[in-house]
Amino acid sequence: MKESIKKASILVEALPYLQQYRNKTFVIKLGGSTMEDDSIVTGILRDAVFLEQAGIRVIIVHGGGKAITAAMNKAGLKSEFIEGLRVTDKATIGIVEKVLVNEINAGLVKKIKSLGGTAVGFSAADNGVLHCKKEYVIKEENGKKKKIDIGFVGQITDIYTHPIYRLLNVERIPVIAPLGLGAEGMVYNINADVAACEIAGRLKVEKLIFVTDVDGIMNGKELLSSLSIAQVEKLMKEKVITGGMIPKSKSMIKALKRGVQKTHIINGNIEHSLLLEIFTGSGIGTELYK
Repeated sequence: MKESIKKASILVEALPYLQQYRNKTFVIKLGGSTMEDDSIVTGILRDAVFLEQAGIRVIIVHGGGKAITAAMNKAGLKSEFIEGLRVTDKATIGIVEKVLVNEINAGLVKKIKSLGGTAVGFSAADNGVLHCKKEYVIKEENGKKKKIDIGFVGQITDIYTHPIYRLLNVERIPVIAPLGLGAEGMVYNINADVAACEIAGRLKVEKLIFVTDVDGIMNGKELLSSLSIAQVEKLMKEKVITGGMIPKSKSMIKALKRGVQKTHIINGNIEHSLLLEIFTGSGIGTELYK
């Protein structure tokens, strides 16, 4: 009986959050090593299905960098990165599209359905959801700026939201692969963090949640659970925030400035990390607010 009462108390604790977020939209970005472990992915998607069943409109945007690199190695192609962006020639974009859409995206949709949810997967190039132009890397050499061609890598120029809203309005979970459509009809590879940020900002969602393999933004061994934009910018200047957390932090700030209410970084390796972050007062990761 005591155990049953404890479970009921947990549900009651979640009630104010369920009431607050009903009919609101969350964008969940899946990435990092969390996507390498099937049991972890299953746990995250189970939480996402719970959110959808509780009346929260869920959008999932996913990456797939490690799977793409493995597929390229198998095909005898070398992966090259410039300023964190994958150099994507004609052979590479074919592999990127196949891995993201036919393997990862289709696998996530199948998993959601097996958990009792209803999802529809598509590339963001489908129906022109993400429009883009060719992106170049600008590097400075000997005091001169040099424009480097990195192939079929896209910079988002516009977002067509109707296909996303159409699915949300009939209680489906859109699962989106980060590919964009260029003016000439070619498909372009887009950084998944950037795609999630742009979609969240365009829809002005309640929350943008990055599910990663780290606990959040750290100051030494201390987890910083709640930060303002000004505090994050200060931490970047002071080099407390370094490495791969810098582009993620910048994406989160950009999303907040575009109308997202809160952005979060959580560790997907923690069981029920999504539910703990959203339905408890303390949370488990780092939240950023305006």
